[in-house]
Amino acid sequence: MDLAEIRGANALPVVSFDRHELGQILRVYGRMVSAGEWRDYAIDTLRDRAVFSIFRRFSEMPLYRVEKNPKLARKQGAYSVVAAGGLVMKRGHDLALVLRVFDKSLKLVED
Repeated sequence: MDLAEIRGANALPVVSFDRHELGQILRVYGRMVSAGEWRDYAIDTLRDRAVFSIFRRFSEMPLYRVEKNPKLARKQGAYSVVAAGGLVMKRGHDLALVLRVFDKSLKLVED
């Protein structure tokens, strides 16, 4: 067995965000950073999914996770936004529509 075969056997496919997807996510991230809401992020590329984690401070748990899971593409949609407690806030086939969950502003409700 030569070295190329060994490297090929150990190289497992990894899911990642493409340039267009990452651009969409970073536009929302930049807007929230300028508003003072978010401060840091992390990107994880795993075998089954890619995760963009959003932090208020890096030492904390992520506030939100934007996930890409190709196995769910035909069912619920490959993209989802998950809150810190594990609640799926939005899921769908179109990343731009899923990211709109961050466009909603909180409104004060008075009785």
